[in-house]
Amino acid sequence: MTAARQEPDPPEDDLAARFRAGDESALREAYDRYGRAVLHLATSTLANRSDAEDVTQTTFVAAWLGRDTFDPAKGSLVGWLLGIGRRKVIDRLRVSARETRVVETVRQLPEAARTAPGPDTVVDRLVVADELARLPDDQRRMLELAFFDDLTHQQIATVTGVPLGTVKSHIRRGMASLKRRWEVDGATPGARPAGLPGAR
Repeated sequence: MTAARQEPDPPEDDLAARFRAGDESALREAYDRYGRAVLHLATSTLANRSDAEDVTQTTFVAAWLGRDTFDPAKGSLVGWLLGIGRRKVIDRLRVSARETRVVETVRQLPEAARTAPGPDTVVDRLVVADELARLPDDQRRMLELAFFDDLTHQQIATVTGVPLGTVKSHIRRGMASLKRRWEVDGATPGARPAGLPGAR
């Protein structure tokens, strides 16, 4: 009476061979048989259950797509799956660590732009941009790097490959042109546009 129900799981070797051959029913059987083992591996390392479930799924997807690389002579199917699972867990940990670093970096950024720039600042920048467009190419490039990218003279020399003395000379002449324009537009004599770096 009990013999009718005795239908054991297919032997590991048979399942492994069919899995490697691309038998889709073998994929389902492998998931049913070994999915819990892969999930246990993932949950024992990852704090988030949903991450562990994702790792389990990606493990079987990777195994199925790479089934040609499985060699039954080198080990069991479950051992091979767990090896893939370990690599997927490590990948997930790396992603989490990278995401954490990004969040921490963003948190540590200075909150320089809490308020929108005032009208005067906007006008100043427009005037500067307008005057920059009238400068010779070399002077304009140096001042753009100083004004918009906030680079020091030394950094500009490094970025452009222009000697430091030449950088300073271009910036000095460009600043003189800006100053003349600034005074014509009614700014305080000698004032420099907001955000424009001085000699550094």
